[in-house]
Amino acid sequence: MTQTQHAQKILVTGATGTVGRQVVAELLARGHAVRALTRDPAKADLPAGVEVVQGDLTEPDSLVPALEGVTGVHLITFGGAYFAPLETGPRILELARAAGVRRVTVLHGGEATPLEEAVRADDGVEWTVLMPVEFMGNALEWADGIVASGEVREPFVSRLSAMVHEGDIGAVAAVALTEEGHGGQEYVITGPELLTVGDKVSAIAAARGQAIALVELTEEQAVAQWRAAGHPEPVIGFLLEAYGNTPEVGRTVVDTVEKVTGRPARTFGQWTGENAEAFKAG
Repeated sequence: MTQTQHAQKILVTGATGTVGRQVVAELLARGHAVRALTRDPAKADLPAGVEVVQGDLTEPDSLVPALEGVTGVHLITFGGAYFAPLETGPRILELARAAGVRRVTVLHGGEATPLEEAVRADDGVEWTVLMPVEFMGNALEWADGIVASGEVREPFVSRLSAMVHEGDIGAVAAVALTEEGHGGQEYVITGPELLTVGDKVSAIAAARGQAIALVELTEEQAVAQWRAAGHPEPVIGFLLEAYGNTPEVGRTVVDTVEKVTGRPARTFGQWTGENAEAFKAG
């Protein structure tokens, strides 16, 4: 922290999720106090020093104790046991303003949601919408196949992705929650490079020190594989569209991470180095 900054207490919702854990870690690394909201504190498994509290975003009044004394809140757009889109945004924001919350970040859920719309419409807090592209962690879906047979089976292998390290999403969130100048911003967050499926597989192979075969599937073969894996039809439809016709935003590198945090976005090579063991047998 610079001399002009001071330690703050931040409430992180969705703190046990993929991005939420990174927001928590980055805030701690920057010297801030973290209060983590979860429906089941006993299962949170968060770092020492994190204040874990019980609450449910589908029941906004359960957040009243959690909001006491915090200056910023990180929000997700889905909640409850079935992760339905939250309809409680206006009440959550009303309670946050009453508690003196100054800044809010919201993790974009991939489409318009009632909670994000409520955040964008609120002029009582400094809000920032975080819009990450494909997570580097999605590559972990290949781990079982790589360990079992030394191969990755995917369609559309020439598709391009500006995939982002989840830690960089957490870093952008932490800055937006604790520093001036990010209110009213919509931040698309990407990694520093465009990667094909082959590029990703090569990076994993280098990290684990063993070759990996890339098997390109037809659309029909891919659909059959996804169905066998238990994916529901809406998810399969989404995957076909996302992989076969990747939106421009998902295949365009932007420098948000460096602009906001002051350091370059982490590469997929760095991510594979951190996660190499997941792709090794035994």
